[in-house]
Amino acid sequence: MHRLGRDAETWLRMTAGVLVCAEEPAGDCAHCGGRLRVHKTWVRTVRTLAHGRVRVHHTQRYCEHCGRPHAPRAVCELVPPRGTVGYDVIVHVGLARFVQHQQRDEIRARLARQGVELSSGEVSRLSRRFLDYLSALHHLRAPELCAALVADGGWPMHIDATGEDGRGTLLSVYAAWRGWVLGSWKVPTERADVILPRLRQVAARFGAPCAIMRDLGRAVSEAAASLAADYEPSIPVLSCHQHFLCDVGTDLMRQAHEALRERFRHFKVTAQLRALARGLGRELGPRLPQAREALARWQQQLAEQGHQLPEGPAGRATVRALAQWVLDFPSDGHDQGFPYDVPQLDLFSRCLEMLRALDAFLRTPPRDRAVRRAAERLHSILRPVQSQVPFEQLARVLRARRSLFERLRDALRLGPRRTSLQAARKLGDADDELARARTAIERLAASLRQARPGRGPAADQRRAIDLVLSHLDRHSPSLWGHAIRLPDGRTRLVDRTNNALETLFRTFKHGERRRSGRKILTQDLEQIPVVVLFVLNLRHSDYVELLCGLFEQLPAAFAKLDAAGVDLCDNDALPAETVSRSLPTIDREIVRYPDMFSRIYAAADSRAPRRA
Repeated sequence: MHRLGRDAETWLRMTAGVLVCAEEPAGDCAHCGGRLRVHKTWVRTVRTLAHGRVRVHHTQRYCEHCGRPHAPRAVCELVPPRGTVGYDVIVHVGLARFVQHQQRDEIRARLARQGVELSSGEVSRLSRRFLDYLSALHHLRAPELCAALVADGGWPMHIDATGEDGRGTLLSVYAAWRGWVLGSWKVPTERADVILPRLRQVAARFGAPCAIMRDLGRAVSEAAASLAADYEPSIPVLSCHQHFLCDVGTDLMRQAHEALRERFRHFKVTAQLRALARGLGRELGPRLPQAREALARWQQQLAEQGHQLPEGPAGRATVRALAQWVLDFPSDGHDQGFPYDVPQLDLFSRCLEMLRALDAFLRTPPRDRAVRRAAERLHSILRPVQSQVPFEQLARVLRARRSLFERLRDALRLGPRRTSLQAARKLGDADDELARARTAIERLAASLRQARPGRGPAADQRRAIDLVLSHLDRHSPSLWGHAIRLPDGRTRLVDRTNNALETLFRTFKHGERRRSGRKILTQDLEQIPVVVLFVLNLRHSDYVELLCGLFEQLPAAFAKLDAAGVDLCDNDALPAETVSRSLPTIDREIVRYPDMFSRIYAAADSRAPRRA
């Protein structure tokens, strides 16, 4: 009844079928002053959020001198030329699709409650139209955006790209101090000759950056260095500390970490632990809740009462929990991924701890045969981990290299709770933090050179130290220089990581997964327009103010674009992309077309003689 009443109220508010006259007195052409003549008169059905679905009667005129068409201003401010859906509906659909990440049926249902009926295809088309308008408005307001960046004393250019499975790569340029995305493009792969023209285009449009922050990729590094060399004095090019630390840690520990993972796979340790836990759970069956309660009581007992497993179902539940404790080794990390977390070393440590605990529990074996056999099976699964070769040797190497990596991480002051200089509350605190990090890195490099063994059996330690020192020597010129002197004499710091842009990518992908329901976004990133990241700028009030004044005036700004005849199709023209190993979608469709196979096979089977 509530739904029927709500629907009835909606239909009563609708103006469907109402005929509105939108005539204006004939005047002169606004462009050349020529006389306007009537071209045609017709009734047009339009749909807007403000008026619902109405029929509009208006007259189309044209200038007899320059031939320009002239439609009534009231209609032009509501709907695009040759369109039936209002600008306010376009904005509503675009924000719901790209800001709120709603699905098409959700958008249709919301609009239907406001008296606007749209099909699923119309929702998709209007969302693309919204991006076209926003991109055109972004480039049209480039002088105003540039003036704001210049008033800040410049802007640091953060460069990064995101993709999915090596496809749908989105390259973005980000002004970190304002939090604006200034440029976004689809690139086949990260190549310097593809990236550099786009960086130069952004610098020409929004002014030269005061610094460039990039990752350690070769293509981005070459493009950033070429852009910095275009200006005098040269723009400082900075390396992301987070990428630097990750690169060093990966080179230090990847080989030993993969070897240790392969050893666990060879002996099927985790697979057997899961099988044991599943088997004990099936044996307990409906008695598992009561067994968990008995297990909780056993956990609360004091260790001084003896290391002995309980009997009966509680004992089997205890053995099951011990196996699950070993399998829960990822909880020992900080959920930051390799190399910040070393999960195989954590698994090795838990296996050794469990073996020592089982030795204590089996010193006084339980009288229940089923519990004793389960504990002995758990011990036999973990026994290979206690061997010197190959587990202990690999773990010793990995432990030493992780210790070296932790020393480098502490020197850079990038621990789990310190991810960037923005953690400091004041400029002086951040400047001191940066100075302390640089001093600590210099001291670490000096101590490593002093501690490096010249010869002898410590070959792995020597290789690890050489690797860290080579990274420091190669990247040290770009690791420092974040203090930027502004034209007014003030000093402002550039964030020493690309975390802001990485966070923006994560936010965008999270919303796309919510909208599509897909975990892998390969097809979505290949099909989505490149200007979709501009929508994230609408979260900043200063950007919206320069774009259209107020957020509610965005439909009117779109209408002015059509009135001015702005081309929405080509707002970011660039030279043709260099073809690389990543096959673009449009080319993939061409080369996989059946006729292509037919032509190739026909030519291959032909016996035509070759020309001399």
